[in-house]
Amino acid sequence: MSQADASRRIAIGCDHHGVALKSALVAFLTEAGYAVEDFGTHDTAPVDYPDVAVQVASAVAQGKAQRGVLICSTGIGMSITANKVAGVRAALCHDAFSAQRARGHNDANVLCMAGSSTGPAQAKEILLAFLTTPFEGGRHARRVEKIAQLERSTLSCP
Repeated sequence: MSQADASRRIAIGCDHHGVALKSALVAFLTEAGYAVEDFGTHDTAPVDYPDVAVQVASAVAQGKAQRGVLICSTGIGMSITANKVAGVRAALCHDAFSAQRARGHNDANVLCMAGSSTGPAQAKEILLAFLTTPFEGGRHARRVEKIAQLERSTLSCP
């Protein structure tokens, strides 16, 4: 895959609480010209959200996708799980402002959303903000590097 292809590739996944919202976002992304890799799930039969979160987060960490999107009931479980994958900075966002800050200040590369409380129109607004906001760098780059150092550290936190 060329660099240009990777910049328009989105990995997406959900548990059984996020199927409807994921479907709406896949259509939105496809219409906007993104290549979407859908890691499921595709129906409302219960699944374990960590399994899906690891697949999406790994695709982002390995450079197979520029960004990832994860949806579960609250977005919390997906966020916790995705952040266990080295190189992933997953952010749970409930509005466009938090998505802009997650990208601009934290260089977040995985967006997590609450499928039970986020409607399709709001989710599209959040996703658009997440995809179009650049990382600001500067003082924020120093902070993101500190996070990366923690990931690489074998020391326990005090």
